[in-house]
Amino acid sequence: MTHMNIPTYNDMLAAHERIEPHIRRTPIRRSEYLDELTGAELFFKCENFQEPGAFKIRGACNAVFGLDEAQAAKGVATHSSGNHASCLSYAARLRGIPCNVVMPRTAPQAKKDTVRRYGGRITECAPSTSAREEAFARVQAETGGDFVHPYNDPRVIAGQGTCAREMMEQTGGLDIALAPIGGGGMISGTCLTLATLAPECRVIAAEPEQADDAYRSFRAGRLIADDAPKTIADGLLVPLKELTWHFVSTHVSEIYTASEREIIDAMKLAWKHLRIVLEPSSAVPLACILKHPEAFRGKRVGIVVTGGNVDLDRLPWMQGAKGVT
Repeated sequence: MTHMNIPTYNDMLAAHERIEPHIRRTPIRRSEYLDELTGAELFFKCENFQEPGAFKIRGACNAVFGLDEAQAAKGVATHSSGNHASCLSYAARLRGIPCNVVMPRTAPQAKKDTVRRYGGRITECAPSTSAREEAFARVQAETGGDFVHPYNDPRVIAGQGTCAREMMEQTGGLDIALAPIGGGGMISGTCLTLATLAPECRVIAAEPEQADDAYRSFRAGRLIADDAPKTIADGLLVPLKELTWHFVSTHVSEIYTASEREIIDAMKLAWKHLRIVLEPSSAVPLACILKHPEAFRGKRVGIVVTGGNVDLDRLPWMQGAKGVT
């Protein structure tokens, strides 16, 4: 623990100042119907409205715009099959520097297209952790790009923490802050910010039952990795790492899980009553509220809508879409 560079509240404040010209201050959406249904006051922070469609632009911009000129000239590099790759490519384009991304061959074509549209250079690899790490080591050695991890990076966590700061300002205070958990970047940033800004606000994480390594780690009190999670919430397939586990184990009050069917039902409800496009990962918090209404009833609950990148031809409730049981 002592060797980790743990970001502070001041790092989050500095991050917010650094990234403010490059990101959107996303709105809060409400729904009378969803409030009545849950017996809670729900405030949805719409990070799906960011330009690349996800909250990860915050951490990516903080990392990219925090580089000195010499390092910036060599660009940035990462491995990611989804939103982080798009957001880092977008942030690098804003600064006019190169971005190299290692992606598994099996990553959705739409995600590869987005990375390329934002100017990212893709190196494809076999869909295994070892292949990804080998390809990444090679790319980084060739380019000298600064490695920006999707979530186990203090700059990224400080950037994600800016979302909770905005959410508190926009709502005038909350009893509970709720976000999905995969690698734990958003939850860690939320913990980082609220531990200082609103220590009375509880941080709760929401996770798919079929990718519940954070839930099991939380219960066991130690980091448990997941072998092969399978869920329609494809943004939540990655496991916690040391840095994000530090925040989860120190600050998170509770982790709830939801089944695939519950996630799909919540996603449909949100599309219908919030009238916004959100991806399956972003529906997991609402699914957990509907499953455990007693924990949220009568409370002011802030929910981070983490992203809205979906394949409109393969929505999870369509016949034949993968992962639906």
